[in-house]
Amino acid sequence: MGLEQKAANMGVVTTTLEQLVNWSRTNAMWPMLFGLACCAIEMMAAQSANYDMSRFGMELMRASPRQSDLMIVAGRVSRKMAPVLRQLYDQMPDPKWVIAMGDCASCGGVFNNYAIVQGVDEVVPVDVYIAGCPPRPEALIHGVMTLHEKVKREKITNWK
Repeated sequence: MGLEQKAANMGVVTTTLEQLVNWSRTNAMWPMLFGLACCAIEMMAAQSANYDMSRFGMELMRASPRQSDLMIVAGRVSRKMAPVLRQLYDQMPDPKWVIAMGDCASCGGVFNNYAIVQGVDEVVPVDVYIAGCPPRPEALIHGVMTLHEKVKREKITNWK
């Protein structure tokens, strides 16, 4: 008789601290809304009953950076908005993650001019890029699941 059979009868769960913390981080991510253009409509649709991002522990979008650990940048970022984006990112507590949603946030999209930032990664570090103009709510959910897989693979030595 192995440990699995004995532990199951006693109600004992064995895991590592690393796995437990990463599991809790993935199941309790609170996104901060940062909708700047048409991608924001798709981000709001992903929160609706049809797609239900509550399944992933994201009950509601937070308006305060101090209460969120995931920034979803949805839309184009102008040069005037870039310092505000950076300030909000700096106000978020560690650990924090960023998703660039849409072509405009990822690489500037069709706006190849001086007024639009050619990729939000010039301002803040990006963990997951979601392609599309605008990307569907399913794409955002796939991006969140991709971020969850990245967080689950984090090691204790990488924690701040």
